[in-house]
Amino acid sequence: MTLSTAIAGADAVASRLKGPQGPKPRKRFSRRNIFIYGTLIVVALYYALPLYVMIVTSLKGMPEIRLGNIFAPPVEITFEPWVKAWSEACTGLNCEGLSRGFWNSVRITVPSVFLSIAIASVNGYALANWKFKGAEAFFTILIFGAFIPYQVMLYPIVIILREIGLYGTLWGLVLVHSIFGMPILTLLFRNYFTSLPEELFKAARVDGARFWGIYFRIMLPMSLPIFVVAMIIQVTGIWNDFLFGVVYTKPDTYPMTVQLNNIVNSVQGVKEYNVNMAATILTGLVPLTIYFVSGKLFVRGIAAGAVKG
Repeated sequence: MTLSTAIAGADAVASRLKGPQGPKPRKRFSRRNIFIYGTLIVVALYYALPLYVMIVTSLKGMPEIRLGNIFAPPVEITFEPWVKAWSEACTGLNCEGLSRGFWNSVRITVPSVFLSIAIASVNGYALANWKFKGAEAFFTILIFGAFIPYQVMLYPIVIILREIGLYGTLWGLVLVHSIFGMPILTLLFRNYFTSLPEELFKAARVDGARFWGIYFRIMLPMSLPIFVVAMIIQVTGIWNDFLFGVVYTKPDTYPMTVQLNNIVNSVQGVKEYNVNMAATILTGLVPLTIYFVSGKLFVRGIAAGAVKG
């Protein structure tokens, strides 16, 4: 036996005598863990229970709903309420269900999101990297506009849209959503671009890149998370909007939320709770789907400096 082998054997014996090394393992059911997970479960149930009731109610027929047990799963599953909510429910004088309102909402949301994000991203990029005279005053005024209550601006905007011939049209509502989304989105993009390494911007300037070259070749490829944050904020806000939709459009161009209100608050005929629940779920599917699909990027965008001062 060599000396090195003997030393290694002695070290192994000594380590076994000392017992296990490293930090002491935590108990799986400690008081801290029980409190944390218990609180999370209670909060999750609090928010999930109404959704569960909506789903099971939308899958029941009216005779089963009249039994009064709203928490019981459906005895016989039916999708008739969903079909009626989509294509047959009356929203005022129109009895085509939510289908027309859905496509109106799509035609409102897509251009509004594109225009507001495109303009706000350029605004934020310019305010963060291209200092110009009056930039701080411009930014202060822009942010101040984000805190003006929408209700104060309703009538003046009606007059403006009427004068330019867009009142009651989808493009008029697109213009309104794009303008009102500008302040908060500009703040998000400015703070995000400020958090990016300044050396990249300076190196691009040294290499001869100009305003649009830096924006498209450097800033945009690095800004996917904040664009997802802005998209989720805008899609959620525009798709769920009711106030602007009912004020600036007409029955033929009502968005989905206004039609949902007309279905749920109808005072004619029998109250069909299963149809109401199905219509509510259909109205909320788009923003929910977008959030769940891009939720990780949303968190990355927030963590990367989207809301830093």
